[in-house]
This record gives sequence, structure tokens and C-alpha cells, in this order.
Amino acid sequence: MRKLNELEVRKEYQIEITNRFVALENLGDDDITRAWENIEENIRTAAKDILCLQELKQHKPWFDECLGCLDHMKQAELQWLQDPRQNNVDNLNNVSPDGSRHFRQIKKKYVKAIFEELETKLASKILRTCIVE
Repeated sequence: MRKLNELEVRKEYQIEITNRFVALENLGDDDITRAWENIEENIRTAAKDILCLQELKQHKPWFDECLGCLDHMKQAELQWLQDPRQNNVDNLNNVSPDGSRHFRQIKKKYVKAIFEELETKLASKILRTCIVE
């Protein structure tokens, strides 16, 4: 977004947005949801084109299994921030390493499954190549 501080980039972005909204006026959408989706899409597209913005990274599939543990860690930290007594400090010190360990185990299991799948595919391909020869 720092690029918007540059005068040339800002003007180019303003022109792009203006052109896109002029095109939207001609659509005459009665559906407010559809109109909002068009506005949002035009802003995103203009930002990508002019400002070279990237899409936010999507989290990895293995991370879905960690959401409950992450919530538990956040709750422990929130309790500690609201009331920094020793029992909350101890709870936070117990929950954080357990959560980190859980994340590493889930990720390791996910990566191992991918490697096993690749090994199986490679072995199958090698076997087919040997049979053909």
C-alpha cells in the first residue's frame, strides 16, 4: 500500500477505479449483493493490476486440525493478560509448549503422508516402466 504514496501510482489507481465504476453504472444491478460483489471485485482487480498486490496466503490443510488447540492457546494468553496471577502464568507456560508440540506433530504427519503418496506414485511409475521394457 506504500505505493499509493507515489503520485503517479495514486493517479493511475484512481483512473483505473473510476473507469471500473463507470462500467458498473451501466450494469444497473437491482440486487444489492451482486452490486457489492462487483464493487469488491473491481477494487481487488485494480489493486492487483496497479499496485501489484498479492492474494493473502491460504493456510495449509494440516492447520485445520490445529484450530482447536490454537483457540485454547489464545484463551490461556487472554486469561493471563487480563489477570497476570501465577496460576494463569503457569497455565500459559503449560499450554504454549503443548500447542507448539501438537502443531509440529500434525505438520509432520501431513508431510509424511505426502512423501508416502509420492513414493507410492514413483514406485508405481518405475514398475510400469520396467514392465514395458
